[in-house]
Amino acid sequence: MAATGSEKQGGKAYYVSTPIYYVNDAPHLGHAYTTVAGDVLTRWHRQRGEKVWYLTGTDEHGQKIMRTAEANDVSPQQWADKLVDEAWRPLWEHLEIANDDFIRTTQKRHTDRVQEFVQDLYDKDEIYKGGYEGPYCVGCEEYKLPGELLDGEGDFAGQKLCPIHKKPVEILSEENYFFKLSEYGDKLLAHYEANPGFIQPESARNEVVNFVRQGLQDLSISRSTFDWGIPIPWDQKHVIYVWVDALLNYATAVGYNENQQKFEETFPADVHLVGKDILRFHAVIWPAMLMAQGLPLPGRIAANGWLMVGGEKMSKSNLTGIKPQDLTSHFGVDAYRWYFLRAIAFGQDGSFSWEDFSARYTSELANDYGNLASRVAAMVGKYFGGTLPEATASGEAEKAIHEGLAKAVAEADRKIGEELDFQGGILSVFDFVKQVNGYITEQEPWKVAKDDSAEGRARLATILYTAAESLRAVAVLLNPVMPDTSQKLWDSLGAEATLGALADQRVQDAGEWGVLPVGSTVTKGAVLFPRLEEKPAA
Repeated sequence: MAATGSEKQGGKAYYVSTPIYYVNDAPHLGHAYTTVAGDVLTRWHRQRGEKVWYLTGTDEHGQKIMRTAEANDVSPQQWADKLVDEAWRPLWEHLEIANDDFIRTTQKRHTDRVQEFVQDLYDKDEIYKGGYEGPYCVGCEEYKLPGELLDGEGDFAGQKLCPIHKKPVEILSEENYFFKLSEYGDKLLAHYEANPGFIQPESARNEVVNFVRQGLQDLSISRSTFDWGIPIPWDQKHVIYVWVDALLNYATAVGYNENQQKFEETFPADVHLVGKDILRFHAVIWPAMLMAQGLPLPGRIAANGWLMVGGEKMSKSNLTGIKPQDLTSHFGVDAYRWYFLRAIAFGQDGSFSWEDFSARYTSELANDYGNLASRVAAMVGKYFGGTLPEATASGEAEKAIHEGLAKAVAEADRKIGEELDFQGGILSVFDFVKQVNGYITEQEPWKVAKDDSAEGRARLATILYTAAESLRAVAVLLNPVMPDTSQKLWDSLGAEATLGALADQRVQDAGEWGVLPVGSTVTKGAVLFPRLEEKPAA
């Protein structure tokens, strides 16, 4: 995965993170959904010309990893190495995730800094020793409140279940070290009130606010019943609670206590992308830890919803995990990147179906977008020998296209770049694609081509230039979402030779009209979205 930080220097980077993912198994669609969203967001900001830092990685400590490794007769480190090398990194490369860093919580750059952070809290009397007994979910790596638990049925009758994993919790009793989380409730509530956009969407914010208002308990930050973790520096019989370890990756990856200049230029994150099931860790524990250290808080905690299949959250534990490669092998990587952000409103739960993906692919990608690109290139080739003509006979129809493009650019830039409304931003661009298709249908260039007069040729040239220039803008706007397809279109329009690299085009300036030079060589390249074969057999 290439490091692709913007060339623009100076000032704080626009810093986006995904959760760091547990390596107890290979990634599924839910993991990829969050990571693609972060990739589109950071690619968008890079194409604004901003300095950007995109972080992802893996969470490799804790009881869940240890048990998975034991079940596979390998050490936890061997298991983590295998999953990272054979599953996680290859998938992100396959999906064209342009992250700037990939952190692993077993790396020394992380473990040393975590110990220093926790030691500092201990020295500040923010941590004390105590005992605790309560229901613990190994899947969540979290003590649960009794009121959260579900009553088991069938094989689990008489037992209490984790509401997320639907598996029995374990009653743990051990001597631990505790962080004084209870002292930060009022400070957190004050921050939420002063920064209403700190937690998104609003439903997630309300959930967290209500949780904190009920009163916070001090947080157990160590475990002493197993040893797969980072040792507590002042008491080697304990390892640091995996969530304290994991959350600190957002600081250790960007130079905390190691590279002060990088840390100041990057930290805190502008956006932490998280699944809603881990929202409390990021919106309660993480900011409280930062407050205790006197460090700045992130700009936004954005919780995406769950991907559902058959009414169940997509996860390995619910047996609804689907490999992203199962879809990319059929639909292609760019269509995959587009589909989930297009079909599901970010922040809400969404259902996936093969049939819905197929229908949207055919209707919006192949018919609306791909067919438009093919038709325009073919007509420029047929009527002007592949040389882009000059528009000299513009009128009201062209004015409407100019205005439609300006609207699409403004809406897409606001929705994707600021509001994280990926669905709304993509729809704005595709509404414009539909407008251009309608323009060609109404102007009927194939009929205008029959008029050999100067006026007829000028009108035909204007129609085709307008369509080609519209596609130039669409290639720029969709580049963060579908980079390969956008590059193919960019090359087809002859833009690489005349305007330079697509990645250097600014999304906020895509609506400026007349950018594609007259005389550009337009070629009809490969079909952007080929016809789908039959669905593979199950």
